[in-house]
Amino acid sequence: MRVSPWILYTLLRLGIFAAAFAALYLVLPAPLESAGIVGFVAVVIVAVIAAVIALTMSYIFFGRLRDAVALDLAARRDHPAADLDAAAEDAVASEDAASTRESWIATLRRRWRPRVR
Repeated sequence: MRVSPWILYTLLRLGIFAAAFAALYLVLPAPLESAGIVGFVAVVIVAVIAAVIALTMSYIFFGRLRDAVALDLAARRDHPAADLDAAAEDAVASEDAASTRESWIATLRRRWRPRVR
């Protein structure tokens, strides 16, 4: 079974983020506490640093996978999945347009009859 490239790319990026977050969360609490940063703010700082690390690593090391994701998304955009309701919706729309056009023409004929003198 072949995994879609965008699923693989997303899982790799999430894995890198989780590993970086865990490592930083174990290492940074002491320096952050000595600077007076504790609690939720420390977790946010660790999360931001982990996100930057994950972004940088995925940009540097996963170029081919990123290109595969771009090609996969472009292929999906060029060939969208078939819309099963499209034919029925088009038929209803054309009927509405035809009936609207006919009623508009009939209204114009009633209003703009030539005046007999």
